[in-house]
Amino acid sequence: MSISKNYSKLMIKWAKDIFPLSRSLTGKGTLKTLHYFKKIHKDLKIISFNSGTKVFDWVIPLEWEITDAFFKHIKTNKKYAEFKKNNLHLVGYSYPVNKIITKNKLLNHLHTLKKQPKLIPYVTSYYKKSWGFCISENQKKKLPDGDYKVFINTKLFKGKLNLGELIIKGKSKKEILISTYVCHPSMANNELSGPVLSIALIDYLKRNFKKNKYTYRFLFLPETIGSIAYLSKKYKIMKKNVMAGFVLSCVGDERNFSLIESRLGNNMSDIAIESSISYKKNYKKYSFLHRGSDERQYCSPGIDLPVSVFCKSKFGEYEEYHTSADNFNLVTKKGLGDSFVIMSNIIYSFEKFLYPKTMFLAEPMLSKRAMYNTLSKKDLKNNDYLDIITYCDGKHSIFEIAILLNKPLEYVLTQMNKLKNNKLIN
Repeated sequence: MSISKNYSKLMIKWAKDIFPLSRSLTGKGTLKTLHYFKKIHKDLKIISFNSGTKVFDWVIPLEWEITDAFFKHIKTNKKYAEFKKNNLHLVGYSYPVNKIITKNKLLNHLHTLKKQPKLIPYVTSYYKKSWGFCISENQKKKLPDGDYKVFINTKLFKGKLNLGELIIKGKSKKEILISTYVCHPSMANNELSGPVLSIALIDYLKRNFKKNKYTYRFLFLPETIGSIAYLSKKYKIMKKNVMAGFVLSCVGDERNFSLIESRLGNNMSDIAIESSISYKKNYKKYSFLHRGSDERQYCSPGIDLPVSVFCKSKFGEYEEYHTSADNFNLVTKKGLGDSFVIMSNIIYSFEKFLYPKTMFLAEPMLSKRAMYNTLSKKDLKNNDYLDIITYCDGKHSIFEIAILLNKPLEYVLTQMNKLKNNKLIN
């Protein structure tokens, strides 16, 4: 069984284990998620920021805790939008409510999707005091007339925002950043695919590179405020050392392979992703103007880290996005496994062949190594080994070589290994 299939099974299990947790910017659900990952990798460090702490132009919000929420029709005693049945039913960061209101007033606090009438939307109000429920449009239309009791058992208090950091030190202080977020409840692709892929990549690194060349910084953050908080403490050292960075988001479906470029474009992370997925029929490339996750913070002026986004289907552009349909019908073992192959190949490239260099002056004799056709004919195609060696000058990265040759990174890696085994490159 291949490595990717083994990790596919693990990733889908991890995602299903923590799918029900009510994650948000703060609170027990997010902390439980981090502790779950810490059981897998004990060296995961949980970093906390106190509510009210100023981080650049932002302030860490109050901690939000949710126990229960629903609204109930007074006459029939029937409950609707029960948080305990689906945590998407409550608008994120809703303040506590316990009162009876009319149906008309209740409707002002209900969120639905008219174009997707069977689905529950995901809605938050982090930075403005509010409350609300999310239900399907079909259910909204069937609500009986009369009064309703609204019950939202939440707390907003001075607490902490928690995030996860795991650093695997290498021989070099130069580092690769891999970042994902842990703040969305019960959505498999938009949330859990990125974290479980990161956890698998950590395991892959530890098992396969006992003396890794580069340092790897893995981050598990509440989106936006988490990366801003982390950068407020670490951006100087990251500016000095990060040579490439990747935000992993929505990497669990089987539909597309997508790259969102860094702000300036054409840095090593852009080229690494492009060399890995540009040959796919369902490849999509987006400029930084289509950004939407923590690349916004990493690439912001003055910080300017070389960070790109790897997605399968881009956030905001698949129909299940931010709805109750973002589940395990969408996220599959194969989808996660394909993403693992892409990212593990990129890590392997960094560790083994980032700047390959030929060991010979002039072309080496490949025929005596059974790597070249000994018959010379006019219709003989160029030899891929020689094409690769042509750019093995210690200045072109393996990612650039793959793009120059218009070959998938995975294929070029296979050829590089054969050249290495024959002592033709180092």
